[in-house]
Amino acid sequence: MSTDLGTAGEMESRELVHFVTQQTRFALINNILQHPEQLPSMYELEELNPSVSEATVYKHIQKLIDAGIVKEVALDDDQRRQGYPWKFYGLTEEGRTFLDEHNLLAAEETLQQIYETISDKPEKMVKYENSPRPDDA
Repeated sequence: MSTDLGTAGEMESRELVHFVTQQTRFALINNILQHPEQLPSMYELEELNPSVSEATVYKHIQKLIDAGIVKEVALDDDQRRQGYPWKFYGLTEEGRTFLDEHNLLAAEETLQQIYETISDKPEKMVKYENSPRPDDA
């Protein structure tokens, strides 16, 4: 096992671990993991992070998208329903692989169990949680 820390790939990996484990971004990743479909809407992410502004949630999701960890998926036009979300956020395959390789998915099942125990969800959040999701996400 080499202890050489000089390769660019290792440095990028370290930087990416630091990037995804920043408090707000890691909370958003955990929110995605704990969601029943692992595809929450922006509203659901905002509700799960009440101490963070909506603009900050959006900014960090965009950073995770730009880094290739998270993807935005949308319902096809014919699947969209008025009053329901049509954009959702989930992990990319590459993002899931990266998180798994760095042991950052270890609490996935626990996160889902905790999410199931939230009893004071606003009515709108329950509605959005149960809204249709893209089939090919």
